[in-house]
Amino acid sequence: MTTASAPDALGFFLELARLVTPSGRERATADRCATYLRELGLEVVEDDAGAKIDGDTGNLYARLEPTADGTPIFLCAHTDTVPASMEIDPRIEGDYVVNANDTILGADNKATVAGMLDGVRRVVADGIPHAGIEIVLTAQEEVGLQGAKVFDASRLAARVGFVYDHAGPLGGIVMAAPGQNTISLAFRGQAAHAGIAPEEGRNAIAAAARAIAAMRLGRIDDETTANVGTIAGGVARNVVAPSCVVEAEVRSRDMDRLAEETAYLLEVCGTAAADEGCSLETAVREEYAAYRFRRGDLVVRLARQALEAAGLAVREEETGGGADAHVFNQQGIPCVVLTSGMERIHGPGERILAADVDRMSEITVQLVAAARAS
Repeated sequence: MTTASAPDALGFFLELARLVTPSGRERATADRCATYLRELGLEVVEDDAGAKIDGDTGNLYARLEPTADGTPIFLCAHTDTVPASMEIDPRIEGDYVVNANDTILGADNKATVAGMLDGVRRVVADGIPHAGIEIVLTAQEEVGLQGAKVFDASRLAARVGFVYDHAGPLGGIVMAAPGQNTISLAFRGQAAHAGIAPEEGRNAIAAAARAIAAMRLGRIDDETTANVGTIAGGVARNVVAPSCVVEAEVRSRDMDRLAEETAYLLEVCGTAAADEGCSLETAVREEYAAYRFRRGDLVVRLARQALEAAGLAVREEETGGGADAHVFNQQGIPCVVLTSGMERIHGPGERILAADVDRMSEITVQLVAAARAS
């Protein structure tokens, strides 16, 4: 194995960040990570997720067989980013890694990938005893956890998992996250000449507007949100719009509230469509279910022990976002999300403390130690 030639965590992150690999076009990042792991002596398997989710890259899986007793764990990060509008030129300015160009940096999630894999490198190079480590690098996380959803989790020997994929200072453990329903609304009206015979038409855009005005949007309560993200309709300025499609979502950390708000949104849309003489076609897709951990749960205990050993102040957080951990939790494998130091993600001001990339390597080593001790 050639661990001596591997870059440190920060150097590896700078290398990965330069690769523009948005969801569905992650080949360069996946290939570099596979090479890195193979140079550590690991067998890397890429599944057929790319073909299933219309991308050029599958999920990567690698395994270190246990050398000691304890709790086997898996570590997960994703290889894609949101789209970059131009080249990514990572620079260190002061304490931070930033992009010299006016687009994303890609710390979400490449800083995690670099820190995680460097931690595994240290385990291998230093012969650190462990109870079994599995690495899962997923594809197309940013567009709905697509890679994780088609990953065959039955191959995992691990009892618990850790995903480093939440913005905020290192030390955070996400204790609860929401379920999400994606809702497609297709309002169907009747076209007519807007100047000569408007009374013969049924305006689908008007129906959609009436529906949106009646929705409860934004932060509905402490655990529940709803949003209209896109709206598209009509054919021409002088034609009564025969169709309008609205894409919306509802999220809640309370699954009963998720169902209630989804039903309410559909109800007001149906009423609005009828009031405008239109029909309505709806489709609701459950993206993932809510989950909640307790402090006494094994996966939380291991995370707390590792973060404290890494010299970090531990925080327990609740979030409104989704991550690959949702998929594994829904499949019965307890998995927590850890904060990874990312700031201003998905925008041109994205940045991360340079030291935090190396700290994620240390967190990885301490997770391995905590799992062995357990």
